[in-house]
Amino acid sequence: MEKAEFFYTTYINTTSEELWRALTEPELTSRYWGATFESEWTPGSGMSWIENGLKTSDPQQVVLEAEPYNRLSYTWHTFTPEFGEVNGMNAEVVAAMAEEPRSKVTFDISPHGKLVKLTVTHDGFEPESTVLAGITEGWPVILSRLKSLLETGEAL
Repeated sequence: MEKAEFFYTTYINTTSEELWRALTEPELTSRYWGATFESEWTPGSGMSWIENGLKTSDPQQVVLEAEPYNRLSYTWHTFTPEFGEVNGMNAEVVAAMAEEPRSKVTFDISPHGKLVKLTVTHDGFEPESTVLAGITEGWPVILSRLKSLLETGEAL
């Protein structure tokens, strides 16, 4: 049986501090992700997701771990009909995503010589997960844009 998780490692020519900023500061996340986040970035704090003019907040959308420059983990976001509409998603797909248990994403950051190693683990999925299918295509694009932004100053 295949494990229901997404795992991705990349090496970025940056510092751990700059990578942390890129994961948490709106002026940077908007440039490579197209979304921004509002949070205190402390364990247990809420996390609002802002994308295409829509702000999504939910009591279960929280920061799980926050060790600046080392590790960040939070529950994956809330899927609503409004989220699907502003992102041009099929309503049936969004409804299927909303029915799934909430997943979590973890960013592990560590120095690797002159580079920084970033490992993203997104787990908590059931087999045949619609969310897993979506993030499996989405994460490589987001992470490539992040790497490009930090190394060149421009996202792909």
